[in-house]
Amino acid sequence: MIFNKRVVALITTTVSLGALFFCATNVDAARMDMVDVSNNNGEMTIDNFKDMHDNYGVKAAVTKISEGGSFKDAYAAGDIKAAQAAGLYINGYHYARYSTVAQAISEADFAAQTAKDDGLPVGAVLAADVESSEQSANSKDQNNANNTAFMNEVAKYGYRSDIYTMGSWLGTKMDVNKGWIAAYPYDATDKNWYPNAHGWQWTSGYNFDGSYGNFDVSQLYDGFFTSYEAPQGYNNSVTTNSNIEDSSSNNISVINVNNTTGSYVPVMSMQSDGSVKPVSNRALANNTPWQTDQVKEVNGITYHRVATNEWVDSKYIVG
Repeated sequence: MIFNKRVVALITTTVSLGALFFCATNVDAARMDMVDVSNNNGEMTIDNFKDMHDNYGVKAAVTKISEGGSFKDAYAAGDIKAAQAAGLYINGYHYARYSTVAQAISEADFAAQTAKDDGLPVGAVLAADVESSEQSANSKDQNNANNTAFMNEVAKYGYRSDIYTMGSWLGTKMDVNKGWIAAYPYDATDKNWYPNAHGWQWTSGYNFDGSYGNFDVSQLYDGFFTSYEAPQGYNNSVTTNSNIEDSSSNNISVINVNNTTGSYVPVMSMQSDGSVKPVSNRALANNTPWQTDQVKEVNGITYHRVATNEWVDSKYIVG
């Protein structure tokens, strides 16, 4: 999905091992767990996917659902049905064009509704493909807030989400907690890049016998893309509910948050002097559930902790 198209680059023998270019020929990675498909591959059939499953070890597929605020991939519905019939887990992705939180929420609504219309099963992954010029022009903090808003909005439709991006953007253009990361070595044999991610996309130029075009292929490190599960709220890509310290020793409950006067719910951080400070690169999507394990009162305001040092004002709690 890098650069929003599949490209087969000619790579000479002088290309260094660590360069991030597209592979010109098929190479062997540790595993071929997941394959991407889109309109670039035409109409995929049950036999196409079954061949990938039976002869290459592919367990899951991810199909392009949408892009920006209006483009719908005409082949997505067919891909979903064919992959399921072939025994694969099926997921989707949205090519993001958003540059603000409001745009991210709008694109999430569009992508998730399109996915539902196309038949993407509830509990599947609907990832945001974040690599466009719009995000390149943004600050890291803005991209983090936008990505958080997208994932939380998608969760309202019953889909799990995460961020797909290129390895060179990690820590520079955005933070990603797990993610689905693309980086293409010249030879991917026995490599395990980005082992802490959900998956590593190691080529965009694989050719499967009997299938049209070039395919992105990923190695997976957990069951994120090979299961259907209920979504949960997401706090920024790098700090999530899973980072709550010592949560097992506290009373954990679930709160629902909503900001009736804004497009997202702000969060605060507790300072060493006892004051609170707004968190500029984190936000909670409206109408989303969050685990909380601590409550504090500062200057007459009650705050509930939703991450390591991220707190939400009780006035935003609903229900």
